[in-house]
Amino acid sequence: MKLSISLIIAATLLLTVSVAKTNASEPSGRISAASGEKAKLKLFNGKNLEGWYTFIKGKGKNMDPNEVFTVRNGVIAISGEEYGCITTNEEFENYKLVVEFKWGENTHAPRLEKTRDSGILLHSIGEDGGYSGIWMHSIECQVIEGGTGDIIVVGDGSPNFAVTCPVASEKQGNSYVFNPEGEPVTVHQGRINWYGRDPNWKDEKGFRGANDVEKPVGKWNKIECIVKGKEIKIYLNNKLVNHAFDVKPSKGRIQIQSEGAEIFYRKVELTLLPAE
Repeated sequence: MKLSISLIIAATLLLTVSVAKTNASEPSGRISAASGEKAKLKLFNGKNLEGWYTFIKGKGKNMDPNEVFTVRNGVIAISGEEYGCITTNEEFENYKLVVEFKWGENTHAPRLEKTRDSGILLHSIGEDGGYSGIWMHSIECQVIEGGTGDIIVVGDGSPNFAVTCPVASEKQGNSYVFNPEGEPVTVHQGRINWYGRDPNWKDEKGFRGANDVEKPVGKWNKIECIVKGKEIKIYLNNKLVNHAFDVKPSKGRIQIQSEGAEIFYRKVELTLLPAE
């Protein structure tokens, strides 16, 4: 009897040591796509902004006295009252980002009567507020009435920031338009409009284009950004709306903007993808 108890105690100690070694071997703050279930990360936990920090123009990091960014009823609520963003603490590369958003009713100066505007900034690098004193330099998946899915190079004009996209032969104003059958162009600053952007788009609150994939104000929309190597594919409500190659940079933080319009995000989920 004493021998059996001793064996049980020894086995328990061995198992405890084994588990401790396994946990200690996992790198802190870094999760590999090879870790199976851990490859899927909820960047928004539904309770608070853990894993993110705020940056408000003119105020700086983690200074949000007017509560532009809050969490209410399991949703990130962005008032749009001030320009700024929430930024992930971590950098990411090779992933699928799934975001669900809807517009609120309120808008603010200087965009009081302009289209509701926000954005998801991928591959954000450098200093906070490095671009216009508000955002980091990055590659933006635009979120704006009539233009959600546009790709904007929020760069400094250098070769360090670029996207290459196949585009239509005719521009919309100064912007190229994504066309999977078109000739490729490289942009270091500026935008590539999504394929169905209305050529008569106007910067007016409530604008709706004839071919809009985005749902009306108050309805939930889903954006998927597939980021793999130097490619970015953007899906809006399950339709491919834009596709960029030779993207520079190819990794960085993720930012979500406040840009004059009330907007809500109920899901921000990231799945790590295996490197090529």
